[in-house]
Amino acid sequence: MNLFYTTNIKGDFAILEEEEARHCSQVLRRKAGDAIQLVDGKGNWYEGAIDEINKREVVVKIEDVEQEKDKRDFKLHIAIAPTKNMDRIEWFLEKSTELGIDEITPIHCHHSERGKIRQDRLEKILVSAMKQSLRTYLPKLNQMTEFKDFTNNPTTPAAAFRYIAHCQDDNLPHLKDNCPKGQDVIILVGPEGDFSKEEIELAIANGYQPISLGKARLRTETAGIAACHIVNLLNE
Repeated sequence: MNLFYTTNIKGDFAILEEEEARHCSQVLRRKAGDAIQLVDGKGNWYEGAIDEINKREVVVKIEDVEQEKDKRDFKLHIAIAPTKNMDRIEWFLEKSTELGIDEITPIHCHHSERGKIRQDRLEKILVSAMKQSLRTYLPKLNQMTEFKDFTNNPTTPAAAFRYIAHCQDDNLPHLKDNCPKGQDVIILVGPEGDFSKEEIELAIANGYQPISLGKARLRTETAGIAACHIVNLLNE
């Protein structure tokens, strides 16, 4: 199944634009009358048929809608330090989207090896992973944020359970034993050099509980995937 993504939906019609339109009409060579499936990244699944194809867009007549498909009773937000090799953080974005994640914030830490990201490229990876895994919700990708600004953010949901995964203590409780089912969760995952002592103390002062993701020392992107998998598994 080829799933398409668009937010341009007006009444009974959805419009595929730019890359989605080209992929549909030029790569897959779909034509008027062909059945098509779409998602809007907001939890809605659309069934329809192609009504019109022109040079810039594909117009789809919507025939059926399933609202809030795959809606969950919890939200998972992972704040992670981008790796020097962007292929690895892109892999994290792809796989976490497949597993199920609601929000991602790239954070810049004391030991970070990368201070900038290509927001547009990462957004495309999220869209592609959402479609490939037949999900209806597109994870929110925030702008790169300084660690102290993220942990001090007064808009962070007060009800969310907050955790910081670090390797400076061998006796930390495991995430699987401390993460409640059906609750919003925020998890901090640091760079290859781990969080600094000052960052850990700042996080704790802002309500983050130090946790372990296992005995092995994991790469940043692996730690992010482990955290994502644990939370999703606990909520099955």
